[in-house]
Amino acid sequence: MNAPLNPAASGAAAPREEGAAARRLSFILVFAPFALWIALVILVPQLNLFFLSLREKVGPQVYALGPRNYTELFGESVYVLTLVRTVVMSLLATFATLIIGFPIAYYIAKIARGRARTMLFMSCLLPFWVSELVRVFGWMLILRETGLLSRLLQGLGLVDGPVELLYNDVAVMVGLIYTSMLFMVVPLVSTLDSLDDALVEAGYDLGGNGFVVLWEIVIPHAKPGIVAGAIIVFMLNLGNYLTPTLLGGKNSQWFTAQIYSQFITRFNWESGSAFGFVLLVTSSLIVWLALRASGQTLSGTIGKG
Repeated sequence: MNAPLNPAASGAAAPREEGAAARRLSFILVFAPFALWIALVILVPQLNLFFLSLREKVGPQVYALGPRNYTELFGESVYVLTLVRTVVMSLLATFATLIIGFPIAYYIAKIARGRARTMLFMSCLLPFWVSELVRVFGWMLILRETGLLSRLLQGLGLVDGPVELLYNDVAVMVGLIYTSMLFMVVPLVSTLDSLDDALVEAGYDLGGNGFVVLWEIVIPHAKPGIVAGAIIVFMLNLGNYLTPTLLGGKNSQWFTAQIYSQFITRFNWESGSAFGFVLLVTSSLIVWLALRASGQTLSGTIGKG
């Protein structure tokens, strides 16, 4: 014979179910605008980009779907070499940004105090109060033949005449590092700020030197911030158009310039879409490989960095 139902238990379960339903409804109402925004701004344009890249013109106002735009891209060595060059230089710029930004972030997070810490952080933030175009033009004024650096070198007697420091890979690297430094420093400061000073002191008490403490304690703790900053900086460098174009000129081919050329110069939207989608897949693949190699996950990196 079945036991009679407990009225008190059933009465308590009903409010819990109503509370769970209310929380689910609240989550849906809060998440729906964000999901709609992501769909309209990211998913739909990317899907449209992909289908447009598969469109082939077979006659006047007649199109078919096929991989011709991709085969033309990978069939031209200049496009492939430009893509490889862009990826390699973006990785080098990301690594250089990390090397320069890590000591700055560590000093801000663990050494500087009070007003000095605020001023240092503001000094990193201040250049980003103006647009990237203005920042790049500032470097052009510094590096051009009649610019500040050329005059300084002449004044010190290191060179005999004006020196053109623009339109080369070094100028591009300087511009990429400068325009993306903040996006490396902020995740590192956020991660290093949570490092317990007692762990660093214990490392020195146990006989470790500065390098050992850095390698065994500081860097493992800062790994989420390192990965987060590296991903952001790499993606910004890979998709940068202004800095390589203005500081590198014709001597520094960048893949985004090829995309611009297909869309704007040649009015070939199908080929330009294929170029853009290849860049998207390439960047996503490299980020995925970096996460696998570092043992990090995207959710954990975002949460801790």
